[in-house]
Amino acid sequence: MSSNHSSDELRAELRALADSLEAMLSDTSEKSKEEIESLKSKAQEALCSSRAKLGQTTERLTEQTKEIAGRADNYVKENPWTGVGIGAAVGVVLGVLLAKR
Repeated sequence: MSSNHSSDELRAELRALADSLEAMLSDTSEKSKEEIESLKSKAQEALCSSRAKLGQTTERLTEQTKEIAGRADNYVKENPWTGVGIGAAVGVVLGVLLAKR
């Protein structure tokens, strides 16, 4: 599953949660106790689902970050002078940007 697809699913879950909460909060005086309980139940289900999706997305992002960091580490170990050059270039760019402030 791609991270873009996960992001879209999470947005849809959060939209559903927001819709459920909005429906529950709007005009509760005109709704019966059963309708309010039903809306509350839907909101709780959406909240649990959103939390689960958010947890899965966080785990996936953590794994991807570790993998990318591992690749970068291996690249620098295999090409140390290139790594030094890249580090120096980044340092110069940051120094110029900070000096302009």
